[in-house]
Amino acid sequence: MVRNVASVFRDLDPEDFYLLSGLEHGMRFSEWVAREKITEFARLDGDEVDYRLDRCEDRGLIERKTIQYQGFRLTFEGYDALALRTFTERDTVEGFGAPLGVGKESDVYEVRSYKPLALKFHREGYTNFREVQKEREYTADNEHISWFYTARKAAEREYEALETVYPEVRVPRPIDHNRHAVVMEKLPGVELGKARLEDAQVVGVLDLILEEMAAAYRTGYVHADMSEYNVAVGSEGVTMFDWPQAVSTDHENAPELLERDVENLVGYFERKYPGQVGDVDVLALSRALREDDFETVRSFG
Repeated sequence: MVRNVASVFRDLDPEDFYLLSGLEHGMRFSEWVAREKITEFARLDGDEVDYRLDRCEDRGLIERKTIQYQGFRLTFEGYDALALRTFTERDTVEGFGAPLGVGKESDVYEVRSYKPLALKFHREGYTNFREVQKEREYTADNEHISWFYTARKAAEREYEALETVYPEVRVPRPIDHNRHAVVMEKLPGVELGKARLEDAQVVGVLDLILEEMAAAYRTGYVHADMSEYNVAVGSEGVTMFDWPQAVSTDHENAPELLERDVENLVGYFERKYPGQVGDVDVLALSRALREDDFETVRSFG
């Protein structure tokens, strides 16, 4: 798990961020940045670079490796620090709070702003970069791809999708985005997979989710990763979250991805609440969502 960078963030000097930014720039060209290149990239003199390298390495923001040369690269904590500094400079974030959720592909923290918000750091590629590189289409055309590039592209895609579908679709309101991080409103309610619905609520909740999926399609997006882990249920309805894999409705595979989303969602309800949702024709239901045919959608149960 990536360590929370907030504990060292306030100790960092402007020159530490010059160094981190320089390494970020150098990593556009190679995974490890040679020591002699860092002076140029960070715009610091040699002694200052050595001092900052030691400081940042002690704080877990960078790592070094001796190959044919001595190379350095950012850790995810270093990348977090750069994004967090940008958010503070923009007055998007005023303070850092407790973790809200930690997973394989993202870490989410509460942050203070004009009201409590959520800061999501994308981690795609951190634990299994080769699999992510193979599966995520947004890395397919790049010869040199770092973990940071993969995570940054995921954050860009998620923020773009949220901005497009909000507020027509119930999603966390997007606030700001930088590098691999997205600031958004905190998620209301509880994750569907952790909720226990009464029998009388089951069809109604599934109906609400399907209507949000139809609204997303109407605004131009398919979630493409729909499951009980990406929907929250609360007193005000349902909220769909985690959009980094979303695709445009003009994508050649959009109908198939929507059908898979419907199949995953209906399958979950059938497993957890057997007998409650009736016989569902997934293909017909996904077609109804694409065509915005709510009478068909509402008749599935």
